Amino acid sequence: MRTHWSSRFGFILAAVGSAVGLGNIWKFPFITGMNGGGAFVLVYLVAILFCGLPILMAEFLIGRHAQKDVVGSFQALTPQSSFWKSIGWLNLAAAFIILSYYGVVAGWTLDYLFKSLSGAFGGHTPEEISGMFGALVTDPARQLICLTGFMGLCLLAVISGIKEGIERWNKVLMPTLFAILIFMAGYAMTTGGAMEGLKFMLYPDFSKLTINGVLEAIGHSFFTLSLAMGAMITYASYMDKKEAIYPVAIRIAFLDTLVAIIAGLAIFPIVFSVGMEPGGGPGLIFKTLPQVFATIPLGNILSALFFVLLAFAALSSAISLLEVLTAFMIDEKKYDRKKATICMTVAVYIAGIPSALCYSTLGNVKLLKGMEILDSLDYITSNFMLPIGGLLIAIYTGHILDKKISRAEITENGAGYLTIFTIWYFTIRYIAPIAVLIVFLTKIGIIKT
Repeated sequence: MRTHWSSRFGFILAAVGSAVGLGNIWKFPFITGMNGGGAFVLVYLVAILFCGLPILMAEFLIGRHAQKDVVGSFQALTPQSSFWKSIGWLNLAAAFIILSYYGVVAGWTLDYLFKSLSGAFGGHTPEEISGMFGALVTDPARQLICLTGFMGLCLLAVISGIKEGIERWNKVLMPTLFAILIFMAGYAMTTGGAMEGLKFMLYPDFSKLTINGVLEAIGHSFFTLSLAMGAMITYASYMDKKEAIYPVAIRIAFLDTLVAIIAGLAIFPIVFSVGMEPGGGPGLIFKTLPQVFATIPLGNILSALFFVLLAFAALSSAISLLEVLTAFMIDEKKYDRKKATICMTVAVYIAGIPSALCYSTLGNVKLLKGMEILDSLDYITSNFMLPIGGLLIAIYTGHILDKKISRAEITENGAGYLTIFTIWYFTIRYIAPIAVLIVFLTKIGIIKT
């Protein structure tokens, strides 16, 4: 008999934990500000409703109905078709590759957390603080130590199982993450950059919203919910059959978006209060913010809290990816959980070593477009594996999977949500796949904007 979550609350926290990652803390606030603030948020919310949420519900119904890992789910639902069974393998491969380099990036948060706790940013010039990031990524020993530490934490969470491991860890990680975010946002509202930060995040400037911004909103609505990497299908396989899919999916999408918006309200007023311009990506997190924390009141405390927040966000997402791989080994290879978790953690760790060394020992190794190993893997997964996987899931549930299965799962065997099912079914058949396809073709350069 398959293990189930102990409660709806436990499942929601685990699923939100999977969805909330490093991208929520830095990417969403940044792309919001660069694409018209509130105007971008409005487009993003529409994109969540018509692209992200329908595919999230599709993954939930696949996993819950099959009650198997991501590969086994498609094999069980479409045993006669080898092509559609390949979706599960694509999702599994995406989870493995993403976790291999995500563990490296997440390891940086642990390094900076120790820096914050030891007061390493105090008494240094902005240039020296900015240079600490370069010193970290070009130090092979520190990179491997960080990767080892982070994957060790993932192993500890997953090896204990669904209720005692993943659910218990997320019951600590997620409430703590929300509490830290709210505290930091509250502090940010007391700084001199509060109004400028609010305007940057929420003021709807439609003159800045371009077609690329709209596509960015659609793409981010899809990627932010951990879709097409097996996590939601695997987590849904532990759902109780009595649990309604639609209300849970709505809550997860709402909380994921809320975290991203609060993160922006916590970060940008602080950045603006010291006269700095916001930067994107790792530069904002690992170069700009440490400089800010070194100069503001309570900076040491805020710095430590912020990197705890980042580490928790990274860990909750990585746990879900490791569970995708572990569930596959348990269901398909008949390993016990302990053996499955250890084997997959070691495999991911070994696969992550090239990414950990790509800015130092393996710095001369270039893959796609002259990019380093880590950046190349991120490019492949973000621009090809995830959009193709999401597109196939939308087509599969909208056109291939028996409609009776979808209706029974969404409507709880006809007990309710009939209107929701009708809207969802139309969206998953037509709107979601077209939106994902347009984003994919734009990302790979076939559609020019």
